Amino acid sequence: MMVALFVLITAVPVSTAQAASVEASWLITSKVAQGVIGINYDIPKDKRIKLMITKDNSSYTYNLYASGQAEDFPLQQGNGTYKVSVLENTTGNKYKALYSEVVDVTMSDSNSVYLGSVQNVKWSSSDKAILKAKELTKGKTTDEEKVKVIYNYVVANVQYDYSLANNVTTDYIPNINNTLNTKKGICYDYASLFAAMLRSVDVPAKLVMGNTSYVTQYHAWNEVLMDGKWVTIDTTVDASSAKSKKNTDFIKASSKYTAAKYY
Repeated sequence: MMVALFVLITAVPVSTAQAASVEASWLITSKVAQGVIGINYDIPKDKRIKLMITKDNSSYTYNLYASGQAEDFPLQQGNGTYKVSVLENTTGNKYKALYSEVVDVTMSDSNSVYLGSVQNVKWSSSDKAILKAKELTKGKTTDEEKVKVIYNYVVANVQYDYSLANNVTTDYIPNINNTLNTKKGICYDYASLFAAMLRSVDVPAKLVMGNTSYVTQYHAWNEVLMDGKWVTIDTTVDASSAKSKKNTDFIKASSKYTAAKYY
């Protein structure tokens, strides 16, 4: 059985915020109606910078990497008011808030957030993986047809990367083209690739992190909106089963999964 060692930081101690209300040139809100914000922050080479997005006392934290180009992040906690903060590491695992802004979100379709490209499900129309998704789904008219053909491709063509699992760091971010080119990945890579390919053909897909009775470590899988109903699909588990020639259920029982985070 595969071992998934990726651990997501779910809470960050933050020192007393000294954030002023400034002109938020670092915050891009043009996609808020689709449930996505952009961050364009010039990161000092000697600093660790995080983004924290909070709604109703529930927070998601991310490492910021890119300087000079924007990164997109989901607003996946529904409509309402979000606080978006840029945090700078001070010492150890303590952070101070440099900037904070409030964003009001009103989406006409709450599922639209699971169609976009974001930091850990990053894709563009020119990506090899996305071109493959378009090729696979050509002539397919239903969500189920699209999901199954992409699922079959991922399960058949990506192997679990035990070496990466044994050496992965907590700030690891999937790259779907790298996964497709190497045909290897950990659960995080499987889930990101599957979600990106589905989103590119207009099928909403969540990347989910948490725990499952199928594996002993923290895990990543997908929930997919298929013909109006969210279903649980685990390409990592099924790829392992396929290699062992074991029968597996395409749609997993949600009771066997406990989600901690959705992306």
